[in-house]
Parts: sequence; C-alpha cells; structure tokens
Amino acid sequence: MTADRARVTTFVAVSPLDAFEVFTEETDLWWGKSPRYRGLQNPDAVLRFDPPGPGGRLLESFGEQVFEIGRVLVWEPGARLVFQWRASNFAPGETTEVDVRFEPTFGGTRVVLEHRGWDAIRMDHPVRHGLDGPATVATMGRWWGDLVTRYRLRAARPRPT
Repeated sequence: MTADRARVTTFVAVSPLDAFEVFTEETDLWWGKSPRYRGLQNPDAVLRFDPPGPGGRLLESFGEQVFEIGRVLVWEPGARLVFQWRASNFAPGETTEVDVRFEPTFGGTRVVLEHRGWDAIRMDHPVRHGLDGPATVATMGRWWGDLVTRYRLRAARPRPT
C-alpha cells in the first residue's frame, strides 16, 4: 500500500461475470447503510449505477436528494470496472478513482479493488480526518475491507439459475 492508493482483495465463489453483476446490480444490497458509508447519511437512500454501463454514474438517492459519487470510466462485464469516487465533502473537481478487477481463478473469482488518487487530495482536507497520507490510505483500506466483506457475503448467497 502506498500513500496514493489502497488495495483490497477478496475471493468470491462465482464466475467473474456473476461477481461483476453482484458488484454493479446489487450495490445497494451489500454497500453499508450506516453514515460511515453513505454520503446522504440516510439508511433508506439507494445506491446504484445509473444507467448501468459506460458513461453511467454511481448515485445515491433518497426522494429528491441525489448525490453523485462518480462517473463510470470503464465498464467491462466480468473483467473490470473503473469509476470515480468522491466523498460528500469533496469540492467540485476533487475526485479519486476506484478500479475493480474480476480475475478468474480456481473455483471462482479473485476481486481486486484499488482506490487511488489520494495524492491529489490536499493534506488538510476534512476527508483525511487529520491523518497523514499513509494513515488516510490505511483507513480507506479498512473501509473498503469492510465493504468487500459485505460484497463477498452477498455474492455467496444462492443465485437463481
């Protein structure tokens, strides 16, 4: 882990295409609903890729409130997803980037998530909570670790055939 990027890896016992679909189509079901994970800080808000696909956006919405987390930069079902990520306290133009790779492996898929671009976020930014670069990235690694654990559990449930 460098001061610019956090990286987490998990294994899911489904095909890369199924792993991609759980990540992108069931986002609201595995993404944490507490204020720690939601920009609108509303547990009833819905998180989704809209529209799904290239050029889509990752949105959180509740009623008339809509928070754009970021835009989809790469959409390769079963292989790779890249989207911008911004916290609710980011100014316009401040973004980081999340790159998710779905790699086939024996018995399922290795999912590698890298959240990068932290060097572009100023050191006194509130999103850092007073932490230096390495500590910020370590915190984001733990944040994503919690989320990918939820994602792994969601992907492990029986799927309709």
